[in-house]
Amino acid sequence: MKNIPIAAAIGLFFTLAFFALAIFAPFIAPYGMAEIVGDVWEPSSAEHWLGTDNIGRDLLSRMLFGGQTTIFIAVAATILSFTSGTVLGLLAAVIGGWVDQLMSRAVDLLMSIPTLIFALVVLSVLPVSFLTLILVMGLLDTTRIYRLARAVAVDINVMDYVEVAKLRGEGRRWIVFHEILPNALSPLVAEMGLRFIYNVLFVSTLSFLGLGVQPPQADWGGIVKENAEGIVYGIGAALWPAVAIAVLAISVNLVADWILKRTSSLKGSRG
Repeated sequence: MKNIPIAAAIGLFFTLAFFALAIFAPFIAPYGMAEIVGDVWEPSSAEHWLGTDNIGRDLLSRMLFGGQTTIFIAVAATILSFTSGTVLGLLAAVIGGWVDQLMSRAVDLLMSIPTLIFALVVLSVLPVSFLTLILVMGLLDTTRIYRLARAVAVDINVMDYVEVAKLRGEGRRWIVFHEILPNALSPLVAEMGLRFIYNVLFVSTLSFLGLGVQPPQADWGGIVKENAEGIVYGIGAALWPAVAIAVLAISVNLVADWILKRTSSLKGSRG
């Protein structure tokens, strides 16, 4: 950690700060999430640091609770997609044959459908809840992780140390979790940061379109939607969530790039 680059250190600081604010939002927020405390679109003041929103709620409190919701859904969907996509991708590479072909063609079919359109169709039929959003986003993102995990695993599966493990009589579970997975973590971890940001943008987009987090619950996309009309009158309430998403995206990408370079250099030095 002593040799961490300045850019990565900055990214790590802001990433941890966002997660800390999300975790402790109920204790930090000066007002309740849906509590009306002032007039419509009040400017920034000592009482309301970011002003108020379109119906007089404290915008700072909404941003804190919205960050908690957005980050929680994005993290849960990312964990779901990486767990399922990585396991399926590695198994497909190790088993091969008709199992690999069947799984790969099913993934190709799902990826041929635009993700946003698929999600909008599903969410227009199902009742929208946190669990529904996590499942829909996670399962749709599984296809991307599957392709990456399978591509990496196919290359690793022909390495000498994997062949030695097979000759030793090790089973598929051992091959997957002890030989292939540890050597595939570098690109997967880097991709995890990118997919997390994608899920942050995805849930914010769904909320902006009205099929994501439902009022009075707050999330960054919903806050943009609620205050979008204020931009016409020079009210910047809708810009704060956009700034938060941009800063979080840049920060996570800086950390992911550093992790990828660090793990790649470690592999090179071992070789």
